[in-house]
Parts: sequence; C-alpha cells; structure tokens
Amino acid sequence: MAPFSFEASVDPIRPDLVEAYRRAWNHIAGPGTWLTGAERVAVADETRRARDCALCRERKEALSPFAVEGDHDHGGGLSEPLVDAVHRVTTDAARLSERWVRGLLEQGTTIERYVETLGVTVLVISIDRFCHAMGLPEEPLPQALSGTPTEEPAQDLVEGEAWVPMQSKERVARALGLPMGQAPYVVRALSLVPAEVEAWQSLSAAQYLSIERMRSFDSPRAIDRSQIELVAGRVSALNECFY
Repeated sequence: MAPFSFEASVDPIRPDLVEAYRRAWNHIAGPGTWLTGAERVAVADETRRARDCALCRERKEALSPFAVEGDHDHGGGLSEPLVDAVHRVTTDAARLSERWVRGLLEQGTTIERYVETLGVTVLVISIDRFCHAMGLPEEPLPQALSGTPTEEPAQDLVEGEAWVPMQSKERVARALGLPMGQAPYVVRALSLVPAEVEAWQSLSAAQYLSIERMRSFDSPRAIDRSQIELVAGRVSALNECFY
C-alpha cells in the first residue's frame, strides 16, 4: 500500500496534501546533502521518540533546561549532539540558544549537519501534527535508501544574521522566484542546506500557501485568506514561534 493512503479518515483529504506528504517521505528516505538516508530516517525516528523522552520532559518542567543532566531516550542511530538537537527542537524550541548551538559543534557535529537535521525534523513534526489533528495514526517511517550525501556546499552565504550561516536574501529570492531582496528569514532559515528549503516549501505550499499565493490575497482554500492567517497566527503563538 502506498504511504499516506488515509483509508481510516472519515473526512476527505485533498490529493495535493497526499502528494506533498509522499514527496516529503521520499525526501527523508534518500541521502541528503550531508546526512545519509539511514541518518535522515534516524532523525525522523528521534523526532517521534522525543515526545516521550523522560529527560526532555524533566527539562521542559525545569526553570532552565541546562539545569538538568542525563541521557535522552534514543534509538542509537545518531551521534549524541544530533540526538540532543532533535529532542530539544521537538520539545523545547522556545528556549534554544546560540550558546547551545555552539555546544553541539564543540561536541563534534557540523553546522551543515545540524541544519539538515532541522529540515528533516520540521517535516516530520508538520506531517505528524496533521495526522494527530485528523485523528489518524502516524504514518510508518520510510525505509532508508542507499547512497552517499552530495556534500555540495551552499553558495552566497552570509554570516552574522542568525545563529547559523544563511544564503543571501538575493540568492534565496532568485531560487524561489520571489521579488529581488524579498526573501524573509523564515524562508532563509534552512538555506545553508538548500535542498531542505525546497522540501519545506513543497510541504508548506500544500499545508499553507505556495510562494506565489502568499503574494495574493485571494484564497485557493475552502476558507478565505483572513481566516487562513488567523489560524496560522494562532498556531504560531501556541508553538511559541519566533524568527
């Protein structure tokens, strides 16, 4: 059976959502820019494990997450700094810090592997949350595909605007077909690994709006644009999103 058949759903689910979720699963399964397919599927697995991790739960309840030491409940497929990255991003993203990111690098990972890990984690969280909202079981994770990462470095990087290097706003704007200089930080955030930007935009176009539709105030959905933004703003507030 193809993934995301949604046979258990009592509500109709748009075909473009199904297609977007299948593209995301294929993207996760294959070798990426800096991570192998096995590592990427392990990232997806850790994203789910983090929700029931005892250490994450204890840290979330503490005044400071740095006050609680211990080991994550993990699957053994990733290095310790990447496990911590996935678990912290999944369970306590509002209290991340630049010092913490630098600590991951000091433990032996690279900033490129960190950003790619974020890309996979965001895809899994977004798709799993859809399933939870619809009262559907989570889709089994894909089987990892063989192959080696491309290790193709991003071009036109800018330092100092965020905790991680990003491509210039002009470069990202060109890649996504945006007016020159109009690539916001939320779009540029993963641009140290451009393939993750493309994957995120593909999913976002189905779950929210495409880049083209964002610049128009009509709506391709069953609700109008103001209602879409009301829901998006409320979700962002509940998730303590900030850029």
